[in-house]
Amino acid sequence: MTIDFDEFIDRRNTHSNKWDEMEKNYGVSSDTGIPLWVADMDFRAPQAVNDALQDMAAHGVHGYYGVDTTFRAALCGWMKRRHGWHVEGDWALQTHGLGNAIAVIIQALSAPGDGVIVFSPVYHSFMRIIKANDRRVVASPLTLNDGRFDMDLDGLQDMLTGDERIMLFCSPHNPGGRVWSKHEVAEVADFCERNDIILVSDEVHHDLVMPGRQHHITDMVVPEIRHRLITLAAASKTFNIAGMETGSILIADPELRHKVFRQCRAVNISPNRFGMMMAEAAYTSGDEWLDALIPYLDGNRQLLNSSIEAIPGLSAMNLEATYLAWVDFTGTGMNREEFTKRVHDVGLAPSDGITFGPEGDNFMRFNIACRRAVLEDAMDRLAKAFSDLQ
Repeated sequence: MTIDFDEFIDRRNTHSNKWDEMEKNYGVSSDTGIPLWVADMDFRAPQAVNDALQDMAAHGVHGYYGVDTTFRAALCGWMKRRHGWHVEGDWALQTHGLGNAIAVIIQALSAPGDGVIVFSPVYHSFMRIIKANDRRVVASPLTLNDGRFDMDLDGLQDMLTGDERIMLFCSPHNPGGRVWSKHEVAEVADFCERNDIILVSDEVHHDLVMPGRQHHITDMVVPEIRHRLITLAAASKTFNIAGMETGSILIADPELRHKVFRQCRAVNISPNRFGMMMAEAAYTSGDEWLDALIPYLDGNRQLLNSSIEAIPGLSAMNLEATYLAWVDFTGTGMNREEFTKRVHDVGLAPSDGITFGPEGDNFMRFNIACRRAVLEDAMDRLAKAFSDLQ
């Protein structure tokens, strides 16, 4: 099977958040600009996923989804095959994406005013969901050492006031692209055990790991804390099917699972038929597609790194996982407004680093999951934007 990630697919005027809302959000025209912000890819989904959709369309009856036995088998099979992780089918609760999952967990396991811990900078929706549910964001700043992020658990310990109930652990890390080591995962788990905190490990990028790196699933590292451990997973990022809005909450402990399930019922969550069928197809038949994707993304990673290194004042964090590059503009001597204007003026729209937390003030996040030619164009434009520094 030939998989062509260099295929041109025009996503404009297709209700694409990434392309069709770029001008509204960044002032960059979708006709001439390059969107590097929203975390989805410009690649066609695996053929098996599109075949599943075509089969559903041909059948023509789109009633409520039921009997999820084959989906659960596909999910468990993927985790065992790709990660060596044994998951029982009854561990999984389905939600409308992992943002929805986080909201449900917060509602089920904490009360208004309680603290929810994040490591900042981090995926911006974490803070939005916490605040929207009237919980308190406890942001533990990540420290930057030799071009990579580290957690400061001693500093976090000093921040605690006693009402912290949940930790949202982004693994692999977004936006830093960091793969946490087994030792680091174990330290996080020990911290939560000592402080009676529920550990929610968001592992949505766990399949998107660069060659030579290995993601460590929290449940496999510390199965002894399953009484307080929740893992979030989805096929959405892996297979570029985020529009299916379907994710899985995986909980081994029956009592903890019941608490979350009760909240799922309280807000009347039922499975999205199309999302479940798409995810099942991806988990069942997506291996070859993913095996081709990773080296392509790695080539894009290398292109971005070499391009950034050639621009004085810019540096890129070493991307170990995800397709989201974290680029530092500190060395330009410019403030955020100045370097952002230059980037937008050449028709580029990466994510503003400040949206991930105050630690992102001098950064921008670049989505490199696009055609190689598009990324080359983007890097040429970026060099032009700062040509006076060279």
